[in-house]
Amino acid sequence: MIDIYTDGACRARVGGWAALILTAGERRALSGKAEDTTSNRMELSAAINSMESLPGGSEVTLYSDSEYLVKTMTLSWRRNANLDLWQKLDALAEEHHIRWEWVKGHASIPGNEYVDQLAGFEAGIVKVRPDLDHFLGPEATEETTEAAPSLTHLDPQGRAEMVDVGWKPVTDREAVAWGYVSMQPETLRLIQDSLIKKGDVLTIAQLAGIMGGKRTSELIPLCHPLPLDKLDVKLELDPGQNRVKISALARTSAKTGVEMEALTAVSVAALTVYDMCKGVDRGIIIGDIRLVRKSGGQSGDINLEV
Repeated sequence: MIDIYTDGACRARVGGWAALILTAGERRALSGKAEDTTSNRMELSAAINSMESLPGGSEVTLYSDSEYLVKTMTLSWRRNANLDLWQKLDALAEEHHIRWEWVKGHASIPGNEYVDQLAGFEAGIVKVRPDLDHFLGPEATEETTEAAPSLTHLDPQGRAEMVDVGWKPVTDREAVAWGYVSMQPETLRLIQDSLIKKGDVLTIAQLAGIMGGKRTSELIPLCHPLPLDKLDVKLELDPGQNRVKISALARTSAKTGVEMEALTAVSVAALTVYDMCKGVDRGIIIGDIRLVRKSGGQSGDINLEV
């Protein structure tokens, strides 16, 4: 799969276009300029030039902040001008397998921000040619492929920020988390026999976990609020290990993952077990809260179950 970001710019009928082509292990920028032109022609030129540089039959996702381009290709908007360029683009769309994606401009999407600046540079709007490394980080080499990835919740100045996921597609996502609460054997027996004074430990902790998972975005500052389709919390006694095993499954259809909701549900359920039992056991240990598996989203599936 090839990802392409394109943009066009124009001032005083001097225009510039830019495209950023991203493939596995490679990134390539294209750009150009034209006189006596328009912004729309530059948007089309960016898409055409990027497609012409690819081998036939390529699988492509093209991202653009031009509704004119994307909606004409996907919703058959009327074409009243630039018919010569539309004819070229139609031919290229037949040659390749293209998914057209509109993205919001100036929304801190690195690829889109870069081509915006590069097109502006070609049009004479931006004075300095943009540095691709500034937007995407240094390109990986044999020496840098093992370097730690950058933190997504920090802006270029190192300040905390909420990640913009507005450009991502909605996909089905699922996450499972586990955790354990270890205690004395006698404490476990009191839970099993419903003799803890505060009440039914497992039922109350289960409800607390569900409530906590639903309010994850209120507890974790930079989490996005998600519409949960399902949040299932289970608590099981493990007499052989003198502990309570807690599991949570969270499911949503959204633009970002649901791992934090599953982890929060387990954490709140574990804290509730601790709170209800601490009066009879001061040695309770909450431990090994972790993500077990996740599915959905662009980063791929994870399975850490052992």
